[in-house]
Amino acid sequence: MSSIKNVVVVGAAGDLGTPVLKAILDSGKFNVTILTRPESKSTFPAGVKIVRADYASIDALTSALRGQDAVVSTLGTGAILGQSVLVDAAIAAGVKRILPAEFGSDYNNPKAAALPVFGYKVAIRKHIEDKVAAGANITYTYVTNSVFLDWGLNVGFLLDLKSPEPKLYNNGEYIFSTTTLASVGQAVVGVLSHPDETKNRSVFVEDLAISQKRILELAQKVAPEKKWTPVNVNLDDLGKWAYGKLAEGDYSLDVMYTFINVGVFQDGYGSCFEKLDNELLGVTGKSEADVEDLIRNVLAGN
Repeated sequence: MSSIKNVVVVGAAGDLGTPVLKAILDSGKFNVTILTRPESKSTFPAGVKIVRADYASIDALTSALRGQDAVVSTLGTGAILGQSVLVDAAIAAGVKRILPAEFGSDYNNPKAAALPVFGYKVAIRKHIEDKVAAGANITYTYVTNSVFLDWGLNVGFLLDLKSPEPKLYNNGEYIFSTTTLASVGQAVVGVLSHPDETKNRSVFVEDLAISQKRILELAQKVAPEKKWTPVNVNLDDLGKWAYGKLAEGDYSLDVMYTFINVGVFQDGYGSCFEKLDNELLGVTGKSEADVEDLIRNVLAGN
């Protein structure tokens, strides 16, 4: 396909959208437009074109997307299912490539795809692929990066270092892929820069593969004066609890995060990638020394 020059970013003010937008702008390769809701109060870098449109209106979105070569969606969980309207508008507007808000687990893995927390993302994949199979003149790329490294440490998802009793799932021994937000942004730039090589497929990136147990060892190295007494949590038992709560109609964050824990920290769900697209996409990776720096920032409250 011809090169991608005009790129619109949706959800550009979020935890992921901000570094993705920065990477695209810093590359200097693209004409960038930010698509946001009419009522949004978010602020963006000076000089970037901003277009406002109702995300529920296919006509408004189609008008906003005309002339764009690619759409990068970094919408949050609550807005993911609504991407079907964005997809249809992109097709109507003649957009060449869409990157939906995948950014996470490998939904090609049947066990991961079956987890209830990922239902909306799987549904959007099916919507896109059905449209393409029916003849829609658009292509797609799914950026798959497993869990975010810096965000995961900051919020205590990978390991709650601010607790004296952090949870280790299945003794914390499973090794999983993990990627910083900035590297995810670089991966997006890599996709947009290599449209032919990334057409209609998932791309896989990671900064490093690590376990919870190793993160704790690095934390103890960084802060030998601190004492952590980890608590082991059996993920099979936890998963049964979550499915039981779901059967009762409980869709709370605690329940949904449990399913993410199952998908990230347990073997069989594809969260440790076997083959990477790092070289193609320009993702150089991180070292354990970088993880130590992130840990220091977390412990310092930064």
